[in-house]
Amino acid sequence: MAILHLKAKPGSRTSQLLVGPDGAVTARLAVPAHDGLANAALLVLLATTFGLPKQDVTLLAGHAAPFKKVELAGLSDEAMARGLATL
Repeated sequence: MAILHLKAKPGSRTSQLLVGPDGAVTARLAVPAHDGLANAALLVLLATTFGLPKQDVTLLAGHAAPFKKVELAGLSDEAMARGLATL
């Protein structure tokens, strides 16, 4: 199980996951921050990016904040780091 800390930016043109030069992860989401749409889109984006079933991606903290803490079940920290390095 890996834990990913990231910043979500809803209302972007496209949905994509980015890693900055300092290693900070940002998720740009092409949906508004309204009625949980951005959180749902974030979980789908992470599941797709890491090849996980949607039920293995859980938002642990940051439901109403830009900084999120997400659990990626079935994924090791090393596998998560390799996946982020390819972005």
